[in-house]
Amino acid sequence: MTDAAGTDPSLESHDQSAQDVNLSVVDLYTIGIGPSSSHTVGPMRAGYRFCLELEARNLLTKTGSVVVDLYGSLALTGKGHATDTAVIMGLCGQRPRSIDPDQIPPTIAAIDASMQLSLYGQHMVSFNRDTNLVFHFTETLPQHPNGMRITAFDPDGVKIHAQEYFSVGGGFIVSGDDRGAEYSGDNIILPFPFSSADELMEICKREGQSISDIMMANEKSWRVEEETIEFLDRVHGAMMSCIDRGCKADGILPGGLNVKRRANHLYHELTDKPEAGLRDPLTVIDWVNLYALAVNEENAAGGRVVTAPTNGAAGVIPAVLRYYERFVANVSQVKIREFLLTAAAIGSIYKKRASISAAEVGCQGEVGVACSMAAGALCAVMGGTPEQVENAAEIGMEHNLGLTCDPIGGLVQVPCIERNTMGAVKAINAARLALRGDGQHTVSLDKVIETMRQTGLDMQSKYKETSQGGLAVNVNVVEC
Repeated sequence: MTDAAGTDPSLESHDQSAQDVNLSVVDLYTIGIGPSSSHTVGPMRAGYRFCLELEARNLLTKTGSVVVDLYGSLALTGKGHATDTAVIMGLCGQRPRSIDPDQIPPTIAAIDASMQLSLYGQHMVSFNRDTNLVFHFTETLPQHPNGMRITAFDPDGVKIHAQEYFSVGGGFIVSGDDRGAEYSGDNIILPFPFSSADELMEICKREGQSISDIMMANEKSWRVEEETIEFLDRVHGAMMSCIDRGCKADGILPGGLNVKRRANHLYHELTDKPEAGLRDPLTVIDWVNLYALAVNEENAAGGRVVTAPTNGAAGVIPAVLRYYERFVANVSQVKIREFLLTAAAIGSIYKKRASISAAEVGCQGEVGVACSMAAGALCAVMGGTPEQVENAAEIGMEHNLGLTCDPIGGLVQVPCIERNTMGAVKAINAARLALRGDGQHTVSLDKVIETMRQTGLDMQSKYKETSQGGLAVNVNVVEC
């Protein structure tokens, strides 16, 4: 139903300030570590930011101890998502984009042995994980289900600084004082601002340009084009390297579920007898499954992945992009950049109008959004019009609506790893469906995004990354 002005009133229900935020491609892709963007990358950033706040207030050397309080989903699935480890590393001055995953275990072991932490890598403070890191399993901060509070005390136990942080999905954090997220530039004026798919379609039609062209034109407001190209190429390289590492790795994933890595075995099955693919035309799906498995097994192991748009959904976009490179055409680097820019444009609309946080809207906001982004991007590089791209993105989400987040044992393993394979295959099919059409369709991308948001609001909290519902309670962990 539309009002007198011809707009859908329900689409105005989301926070307008969120829609007005300018998002860059660097906000949608982050090269970091697993297993979770909201529960690992975000908390690490929060710990690091807390150090910056102490330094800015000249309180760093006056700090005697630090206490971290985790609430809601950060507490309920924090152990499985390595939230405790992540925030500690952030307090040590480490950042997701530059930390060496291999250095995390010895650093944590040294902290546990000495009960001291090198705050910002500069000042030793008292830190006992049993008492200084508190999981509040039955409490949630009102602003967001992924809430945490960090407090600094002087050597006499007097509080000298405290801050609340909220990890709102995709590694984004919002602080309690200014409510400002870590976006790349809040005061940037874009030549082609858009906060909805309808606006983006109108811009493309008016300018006679593709979605990736519009996105790149906006990126030039942040930096010169060469820097954006270098970033996109680095993201692509990190995605492909993650697939390659995952195909080589073997063994059991950490966390206690005893989940075996499968990518290595599948890789050898496909490469040792390649002629088998001549008999089975669906072997291409096995390859897509392999790419997604490889990435998400790396993520579950705490390896280096690209948040796209989250870690829990990190395998979808790389898998579809690798499929395009290997099975569709001889691909130039220009087409790869087009793919990533188009996906980022779609992801930014979800971020502005709804959420990419499973703790807010379930896995429809993670794998669902990644599927939508990948579907639109694949459609674009295969020659789709902006209208067909919008249709592909809509199909990708429409058939992920209501997808819950119910990780067994709080680990990003079951059903998360396989769920990425399903998201990748759905994305490819969505792109193909859209390319067979003329871009005209009944449900718009904006309407399906709003439906996803409303569905997330209606979804019971136990199905939103708490491990209190679904498979998390109906599967015996011992059997895994």
